[in-house]
Amino acid sequence: MKQKITIKTIAKELGVSTSTVSKALKDSHEISSETKEKIQAYANHYNYKPNNLALQLRNQKTKVIGVILPKIVHHFFSTVIMGIEDGANERGYNIMVCFSNESYKKEVETLKVLSNGSVDGLIVSIASETLENKDFNHFKGLVTEEIPLVLFDRVVDEILCDKVVVDDVGAGYKATKHLLDNGNKKIALITTPNHVNVGALRRQGYEKALIEEYIKTNENFIVEVDEKKDIKKQIEKVFDEDIDAVFAVNEIYAANAMRIAKEKGFKVPEDMSIIGFTDGLISEYSSPSITTIAQHGFTMGKQAVALLIDRIENESEVFKPKKIVISSDLKLRESTKPSS
Repeated sequence: MKQKITIKTIAKELGVSTSTVSKALKDSHEISSETKEKIQAYANHYNYKPNNLALQLRNQKTKVIGVILPKIVHHFFSTVIMGIEDGANERGYNIMVCFSNESYKKEVETLKVLSNGSVDGLIVSIASETLENKDFNHFKGLVTEEIPLVLFDRVVDEILCDKVVVDDVGAGYKATKHLLDNGNKKIALITTPNHVNVGALRRQGYEKALIEEYIKTNENFIVEVDEKKDIKKQIEKVFDEDIDAVFAVNEIYAANAMRIAKEKGFKVPEDMSIIGFTDGLISEYSSPSITTIAQHGFTMGKQAVALLIDRIENESEVFKPKKIVISSDLKLRESTKPSS
């Protein structure tokens, strides 16, 4: 009895990519005649049969776009959703929003459900647990199956798809430079664990600004927050150090830093300057209001959905992944000293 054959089996046996096998079986002009003949002969010998139900589902356009976010608590993600929906509606599409809750397992399951023909394409920001595990096979499978995919904010280079990101290094640099220019020299960084790439990139910008001022990075001034534990308690520890400013990589961390500073008797910004990331309601209505980096989530959402719909509607084009980088702006408020 001949073994049940899949695209992955053929690829492994012939030493080619699953994408090459998929294209050869569709008689694509992108694959050489010699390779096509070899793959098709192998498939015929083992009586390979594609999953026709899945193919039929995929070929029927739903005019729905799937969106998977790590969480909803951050203002940034809510503005991205608004941008995605606005851009989708303009082009006659609706969106279906799901959440991974930072879980690798939930992300895998949700991708599996949505990619069975429920949606025409997917927009995803990768879960923290997935980034920590470094297991991206569920995304690579989508790429192999030629399901349109756009990653935003949290992305990884090894997934060959379209991406939309903020210039996180530049943003981290802008925030830290502003504090340095206003006389702060002992700047704490409240950031994510290093596997969450946006935090790691903002840290690079922070360190770059310090290096330019010949200030050595003090590891005691850096807190990597584990959000499964008490956030406030973790941030409190850095206030035992001799610091005069805080740069937090999101507004929840910034708001916690503001609260702790007040509890410890610091006046903001006279004794302690605080700068956050993401221009949300927390930053705007804190007292004092928080100087922040504006990420332009709405713009990022519109760019992501435009890329995705272009990909959905131009399937015949030769695929070349695109990466859009969106710059950020510094929004000055009351938690930092006026620029001198």
